[in-house]
Amino acid sequence: MSKVPKVKLNSGYEIPQFGLGTWKSKPGEVEQAVKDAIDIGYRHIDCAYIYGNEKEVGAALKAKFEDGTVKREDLFVTSKLWNTFHRPDLVPGAVKESLKNLGLEYLDLYLIHWPQGYKEDGETFPRDAAGNILFSDVDYVDTWKAMEEVAKRGYAKSIGVSNFNKSQLERVLAAASIKPAVNQVECHPYLNQSKLIDFCRSKGIAVTGYSPLGSPDRPWATPEEPQLMDDPKLKELAKKYNKTPAQILLRYPIERGVITIPKSVTKSRIQQNFEIFDFSLSKEDVAYLDTFDCNGRFCPMTASLGHKYHPFEHDDY
Repeated sequence: MSKVPKVKLNSGYEIPQFGLGTWKSKPGEVEQAVKDAIDIGYRHIDCAYIYGNEKEVGAALKAKFEDGTVKREDLFVTSKLWNTFHRPDLVPGAVKESLKNLGLEYLDLYLIHWPQGYKEDGETFPRDAAGNILFSDVDYVDTWKAMEEVAKRGYAKSIGVSNFNKSQLERVLAAASIKPAVNQVECHPYLNQSKLIDFCRSKGIAVTGYSPLGSPDRPWATPEEPQLMDDPKLKELAKKYNKTPAQILLRYPIERGVITIPKSVTKSRIQQNFEIFDFSLSKEDVAYLDTFDCNGRFCPMTASLGHKYHPFEHDDY
């Protein structure tokens, strides 16, 4: 039996609270990483169309089904609708494309990746001559209506959103016949998301936290930016528990009831990340980690700044 706790979603399904993220996992690495993770005991794989590696993830899943390690129903697989497919007529094709890439008949969870849409029927990052992203003005509430059809047709057992702020969630909830099951957002001690988590809980929406280690390999990092895993206060705390700073960072969301999806392609790290179920952080130390918050967002999505639906420009949380 897996030692990973599960979170009950408002859709009635359960999601393992710990999974493998695949953002930035390069082609040629991600297939082995997913196989290793499944062998180690991971049962939750987080994917997205825009990561450009769903086919390799699919090859790994196929191998693990065929060798008898897992059955389809043992795994929880998430994918996400990219920004250029927000127009309602494009949503069914987008989910089918992800299913085809992954070699699956259904997803366990399908999310709107971002609330802001990009110009349809072209590149995944459509740009004008000056290099600026071309926006679409499709309302994400209309996109949500198409997501409800995805659930009704059985392409995904649960549907949700990612990177939505409080007021955006309120707009979706006001129009929804199926409530979002999950809101996936950046979450770690520098951006603890307490207000947003409390709001989501009050509406029965589970929270998945991405970049729990502070996304040290993000492509836009600059040398002067702080590295979460190098924080001296964190290192002190890790010594106290005889764990690595990364393991403290991964145990922190578990204690808070947040689903977490660290990415790695290194087998030893995938293993080490999983070794967080043999200890607990005290309530005092969770509260102490909460005090690290400095609104330190590592994934600000600057390419979409100026979009009327950019989630981080117009609201506190």
